[in-house]
Amino acid sequence: MKSPSKPLKIVTVRRISQIFFLLLFFWFSISATLGTNWWQLRGWPVNWFLELDPLVGLSTLLTTGTIYKGLIWSVATVVLTLIFGRFFCGWLCPFGTMHQVIGFLGKIGRSERELKRLNRYRPAQSIKYAILLFFIASTISAPLLSTTSQLLTGLLDPIPFVYRLVNLTLLPFADNALLHLSANPRFYNGAWIIGTLGIFFLLLNIWIPRFYCRYICPLGALFGWISTISFWQIGKKSSPCRKCLRCQCHCEGACEPMESIRISECVMCMNCLDQCHFLTYQAAPSRCEKEPLSIKGERELSVSGSRAHSMPDISRRTFVASVVAGATVIPMMSLNGTTASNWNPNLVRPPGALPERQFLSRCIKCGQCMRICPTNVIQPADILTGGFEGLWTPALNFRIGSSGCQLHCIACGHICPTGAILPLDLDQRVGINDHAQKGAIKIGTAFVDQGRCLPWAMNRPCIVCQENCPVSPKAIVVSEAFVILKSAAIEALPEALPSSASLSEEKRSSDSKDADGKKIILLDRSDLIQGEYATGDYFVREINRTVRRAIVANSGNSVTISPQSTDGKEPGLRVGSKIAIEVGLQRPLIDPVRCIGCGVCEHECPVKGKRAIRVSAENESRSRSHVLIG
Repeated sequence: MKSPSKPLKIVTVRRISQIFFLLLFFWFSISATLGTNWWQLRGWPVNWFLELDPLVGLSTLLTTGTIYKGLIWSVATVVLTLIFGRFFCGWLCPFGTMHQVIGFLGKIGRSERELKRLNRYRPAQSIKYAILLFFIASTISAPLLSTTSQLLTGLLDPIPFVYRLVNLTLLPFADNALLHLSANPRFYNGAWIIGTLGIFFLLLNIWIPRFYCRYICPLGALFGWISTISFWQIGKKSSPCRKCLRCQCHCEGACEPMESIRISECVMCMNCLDQCHFLTYQAAPSRCEKEPLSIKGERELSVSGSRAHSMPDISRRTFVASVVAGATVIPMMSLNGTTASNWNPNLVRPPGALPERQFLSRCIKCGQCMRICPTNVIQPADILTGGFEGLWTPALNFRIGSSGCQLHCIACGHICPTGAILPLDLDQRVGINDHAQKGAIKIGTAFVDQGRCLPWAMNRPCIVCQENCPVSPKAIVVSEAFVILKSAAIEALPEALPSSASLSEEKRSSDSKDADGKKIILLDRSDLIQGEYATGDYFVREINRTVRRAIVANSGNSVTISPQSTDGKEPGLRVGSKIAIEVGLQRPLIDPVRCIGCGVCEHECPVKGKRAIRVSAENESRSRSHVLIG
């Protein structure tokens, strides 16, 4: 007779859950790629983990008074936390799973005594509650004081943090080396800072397991407060305990299960139950008479007269300091005037972005819009561009990536989880049909720097920006000009120049002979560069005449011209006459009424350092105060 199979351990179930949701998170991150392949965006709920985050929902509710559609999912997370405790941290959070894996590697080779020391509770674990209070106070104070609401929770909220880490560092790094998910390598401004912070927090788990979860995570702090009134909790039974402390060796939350368990710190890892020799998986009292630890549907459980710690261990002084700091930091940030008259024109937001004040009150810095941008121009803003309040928010950098902001692309608005970038339709983006009266969405205006532009500053032919302007009619027009580069005297106009022998004196002196129709002109100078003037942009003109002939070839001391002149009424060139070699320039000018600030011109500009044509936020549609031409 076969022996009955053993029930699946709850720790094993938890590990399966963690692996599944971690792989699901990576799949969502990979599939948030614009394209036609099967693994690219196909209606997958790529924002689902962000939508499950109640800190995202709570913070946007406090800053805007509304909850964006998908964030209703966070209510389900709160309800489940009220029932089961901090299940999200121990069973679902992808960032928490990463920390747990690194922490497990750090435990290898350590003694049981050292593990007990590592997993004891430390008063510094209350720091995460101070961080949460700071964020909540900062979101509440701005509306009360009538200042700009600025959402800072995304800086340390683990779900936006891990999205940002994977979207902007890990996936691009793997993509450029192995995966080739994108047509071109992807680059992100300041990605090394984001990656270094993420790797630093992960490596801290080798020192102390789940370091980020225990000391920093504001979402964990929120779950900790909610879990204090949860229905199911891990607690002690009244039966005698051997005090072997094996339950503490692998406790992920450092909640001291063998002492007076701290409910707010318990991440429901179930390791303590797995290590206890008197363990049961049922909560019925009749099955738990001899087990020190169990899952029980009571708020507070006692052993030997001691009661469990349900509330977080945070002092009154820390509480007051966190609230006061959070309540004052946002009003002080607004004193720099970046959302008023001191706005930064170099900060160009994606199409559909809300006005800056509303944008900052919604953006959680998750990097989803940067991930899906097909041309890689949406970049995380640095402090110099966006200020501290705008750090890692999306800004357009037209020097990077494969092109500018494409005229018919609306991907970023449709993936934004909080509505900081509104979802546009194509007609609205381009300004046609029902939106023809308003016109296309403008994200800025291009300006020509005449001190760096090749035709303006260096008399070099260039028309790249005008040729690549995607707007119809073109937003870049040209002003034609002819500039003298060199002057020379005509020495000879033969039918064909000899290869080596000099021309006869008779030929040289026939200065009155009409040379109309001759192609090769021998000059009295020999400093020309072979082929330099054979591009079709250079011309020969006799001094004091307006007729020009295009140069089709040149050597060091001669030029070959087209037989057709610009005006057939004037006589042709004559031997001995003075001529000028001119360049025909098409100097770009911007029509601000037509320009939408797409940045294609800036990206394609051949001046590869500081571009000769650059887009700034002037005239953007999202702000009437930035209008350049009404």
